[in-house]
Amino acid sequence: MVKGHRNEIRRALDRAERGITRSVIRWKYRKEGRPLPSDDSIEGHSRQVVDQAHNIIARRGRSVWNELRVVYARQNKKKESDKG
Repeated sequence: MVKGHRNEIRRALDRAERGITRSVIRWKYRKEGRPLPSDDSIEGHSRQVVDQAHNIIARRGRSVWNELRVVYARQNKKKESDKG
């Protein structure tokens, strides 16, 4: 895939994530009967929420990857000990 296309797709996904987050924030305010903040405020809040979600996913993803590596290493050790 051409790098420019990947960047365009990434930007489109980022816009979609922020759009969904803005909708959820607006819904939450309405559900709670609170007045909606300005669009700029909602945009800033949505960016924070999306960034936090990315950080959580990155941390958990590393944890899962590390666990898979440990299990794989254990299996390889067991196979080697069974051979010898």
